[in-house]
Amino acid sequence: MNVNVQKQHRRDLRKKGTAAEAVLWSFIKAKKIEGLQFRRQFSVGDFILDFYCPALRLAIELDGDYHFHDEMYERDYSRDKTLWDKYNIKTMRYENRIVFEYPKYFFEDILKEKEQQERGEHTPPSFGHPL
Repeated sequence: MNVNVQKQHRRDLRKKGTAAEAVLWSFIKAKKIEGLQFRRQFSVGDFILDFYCPALRLAIELDGDYHFHDEMYERDYSRDKTLWDKYNIKTMRYENRIVFEYPKYFFEDILKEKEQQERGEHTPPSFGHPL
């Protein structure tokens, strides 16, 4: 994808983000989780990540219902695997509803990942969706 086209696409995604993305962003922006910097709609290669923490090489993806069909599952699996294999970026996927119903899971999972990495463990993700 052309760099300028991708940049505009990221802007559009930020403007038209879901309610779940807006809520999660309010939780993690401005280094609110132990000083960790997150970026929103961040590009890595041809991919645009919902949220990305460079220090942890961690992507967080929020998925709506349409992601839970075989075709999308396969696409997301391939994407997550490529991010890991090519860029060493771990992807954590959550259903949108988790942001509203169990927001503490994000904090717990991010802190758990940070602690694991501090111990020298950067474990591969379970690719695809947590079904």
